[in-house]
Amino acid sequence: MLSIGEFSKICQVSVKTLHYYDRIGLLRPVRVDAFTGYRYYSQEQMEQMLYIQRLKRYGFLLEEIRELLACTDAHMLASRLLQQKERLKQKKMETEGILSELTAHLQDFERTGNIMGYQKGYEIRLTETPARNVLACRQKMGVNDFGRYYSTLYERVPKEKVTPNGATGAIYHDEEFDPTCSDVELIVGIREREKADKVMESQLCAMTIHKGPYSSLSDAYGALVSWIKENGYTADGAPYDLYVKTQFDSLAPEDWETEVYFPVKEK
Repeated sequence: MLSIGEFSKICQVSVKTLHYYDRIGLLRPVRVDAFTGYRYYSQEQMEQMLYIQRLKRYGFLLEEIRELLACTDAHMLASRLLQQKERLKQKKMETEGILSELTAHLQDFERTGNIMGYQKGYEIRLTETPARNVLACRQKMGVNDFGRYYSTLYERVPKEKVTPNGATGAIYHDEEFDPTCSDVELIVGIREREKADKVMESQLCAMTIHKGPYSSLSDAYGALVSWIKENGYTADGAPYDLYVKTQFDSLAPEDWETEVYFPVKEK
């Protein structure tokens, strides 16, 4: 057997951490001396400890690791690892988007000397939008659910024999935004008015084009709200986005383009 110090050194994990793992039942020593309280581990436990450390590097929480250690279904374990791989890929893409955003922010600061100058880079205009025939799906959903609900919309296209016109977007009905659960209506534009779930009638909108990842869309929203207030208008309906250039065009996040519309009326 190995003392807790030896086990700590071999596995490169602190004694404090081993005490904690014992306390939460993640990895218990094989023996605890009744008189001294010293903990001892078996050589076989090194494999389990190294597995725990690897799962931590993969981003699993300790509670999730406990479940994985208890799982004896190899297919289930492989499935959980594949799911985590996809989450890490998504996180990597988001991090790359943030790095790109930070780089552009620094470049703007070097050019203008204004740390918040990026907020003034939006060109805002009034436009009378065309009527839009759309398939729609309105749900309480989080931003991570968009893909699933868009799939259901596109599955309807061949079944209902409609023709997409390239417009894809989201309408935000809540006054407050919660990324985990908001009243959102996803839309896919189609040509056939008679087969549409709804027709978005022509209306006056303040609009701008946001270039970059969706994580910084709030910059465009802030610019639009300020413009509306400064120019004597008020909101007249739910704001919405149309996704013009996306990852599905094989573009990097910094090259994505989103049209942002705020329905307005004069005060």
